[in-house]
Amino acid sequence: MTAMDPETFQQQYTLFLGFDWAMKDHDVVGVDASGRIVLDMAVEESAKGWAGFREALHKVAGEDLSKVAVAIETRNGPAVEHLLELGCRVYPLNPKAAKRYRDRKSPSGTKTDRLDAWSFGDGLRTDGHGWRMLSAEDPLAQELRLLYRDEVSLIQQRTALVQKLEAALHAYYPAALRAFDTWTSPGAWSFVERYPTPQKLAAAGTRRWEKFLHTHKLAHPKYYAQRLEAFAEATALCGSPGVTRAKSRLALALVGQLKVVHKQLAEYRKAIKSLFAQHPDHDIFGSLPGAGEKTASRLSAEIGTLRERFEDSQSLQTYGGTAPVTKQSGQTRYALFRRACNKRLRSAVNFLADHSRATCVWASVYYQQKREQGCSHSSALRCLGHRWLKIIWKMWQTRSLYNEALHLRNQTRHGSWVVCLASNQEGTT
Repeated sequence: MTAMDPETFQQQYTLFLGFDWAMKDHDVVGVDASGRIVLDMAVEESAKGWAGFREALHKVAGEDLSKVAVAIETRNGPAVEHLLELGCRVYPLNPKAAKRYRDRKSPSGTKTDRLDAWSFGDGLRTDGHGWRMLSAEDPLAQELRLLYRDEVSLIQQRTALVQKLEAALHAYYPAALRAFDTWTSPGAWSFVERYPTPQKLAAAGTRRWEKFLHTHKLAHPKYYAQRLEAFAEATALCGSPGVTRAKSRLALALVGQLKVVHKQLAEYRKAIKSLFAQHPDHDIFGSLPGAGEKTASRLSAEIGTLRERFEDSQSLQTYGGTAPVTKQSGQTRYALFRRACNKRLRSAVNFLADHSRATCVWASVYYQQKREQGCSHSSALRCLGHRWLKIIWKMWQTRSLYNEALHLRNQTRHGSWVVCLASNQEGTT
């Protein structure tokens, strides 16, 4: 929705709601165009509560709930879904902006849920002409994004369990830690299940060790001798029997949990792969060099399908966190790392930037030049990701696949230093 003058915006709606959402009850305060409070209620998070809210809206605003504008401090969740289903026009509010509107109503610092709702609704009435309305997204794109985010949450749970397992093994079984350099592997978990204590490992003998490594495909020449050596030294650093019994029980419990999470992650990956194959922008993001299916699906999930959401490439770069925050005061001007952004999108863009260096000449040259200019690895990747988001926005808006030849021709036409540098490097090789 494009910005309009305040008077036109206020005439467009009959009711401006501030919605302070919570887990059980939501505080709602509505004002009319003059700022007078005409609705003040609490909405229970239940079918009965939302039915009562609908009736209250009809009494105040009439049958057409598209004339109701709602300010809420989130972009997603059950409350937002219910409001969109009712037909209300939803305007998400940034938490920092929400605090400023709250301070406007209460300079003393007083904070209540009702005060929040009132300040949000009145802020929407006075300043909403410059806010961006939230549009209902395609269900498939929404499901893909939620699956991806839940997958990340499961990965974080797995990481926490692995760290606990490593701590338990460090207390009584250091040989196991030396034998396996990564504990996200099912093979390492099977080792703990088969030989939960150093004593059981020593009793098994060399032939069974070798058979176990070959059976679980852990006999890679690079690690085979190292693992057998660690197994042989297992009994040399045994702790007290009490510690061994207690910590081995914990290790087995953690392994059981890791196997469950691992199975769930595999199911999530399968579901994400299936949904991404049906995504309308599958081919667009899949054509990006070095993206692969996983990174491409993450990019599409976080960017979404609503083209009008990002008016230009700069808005997408800001949303993705690659654009710095500029500070200026008098003659002083400097740039800071952008923290308020979609961090999941920024992570996906970093993956794309990193992997694109292996298959895309200009990306490799651009990254190397940034490193030579003194940028760190992460800073150079962020700069490269900034360039990629500009390209992605154009591809996304025109629904076109990535074309390396076309991109290089455009760079040449605009006299890009990247193309000149790449040509010079190719000429010297």
